[in-house]
Amino acid sequence: MQPSPHIIIKKTSLSSKLIQTPLGSMLAIADNQSLYLLAFDDRENLAADISRLEKKLGTIATTGITKPLLLLEKEISQYFAGAFTNFTTPRAAQGTPFQKQVWQELQKIPYGTIASYTDIARAIGKPAAHRAVARANGANQLVLIIPCHRIISADGSLSGYNGGVARKECLLAHEKTKRLQK
Repeated sequence: MQPSPHIIIKKTSLSSKLIQTPLGSMLAIADNQSLYLLAFDDRENLAADISRLEKKLGTIATTGITKPLLLLEKEISQYFAGAFTNFTTPRAAQGTPFQKQVWQELQKIPYGTIASYTDIARAIGKPAAHRAVARANGANQLVLIIPCHRIISADGSLSGYNGGVARKECLLAHEKTKRLQK
């Protein structure tokens, strides 16, 4: 019988930080290179999402500061001040290839504008996949940075948002107002 091969798991040290915004506290988790999670801290299932991330990366998140967290805090402040429209914080989105494809398309939606799930499904070449796009949108763990709040239903209504529909409405109004002022 052959001995089992040793698997070396590279552990990533994760740091977490609460960032205050006009819409409530956001929890950010990053290592020294990339952001892994940004969510409103009262989001349903946030603890489970953190647990899955920690398990996948083989570590736990502790309170701390990293370069991505410092940059993110600055960018969020600028975003809410209306002086910033494009996040540059390095990120490591954790998802399936389909989810990543949807998230990449979401990042093409211009600041202050909206698109529908159907629009995104068409843009990725899968016009019948609007429900799958909605699920991928809901699985986004980098809110604001991957602007899932800019997605609405085909009928123009504001559908679900991990941070709550009221926050989604506020984010859309904020971006529309700031876009019109420029």
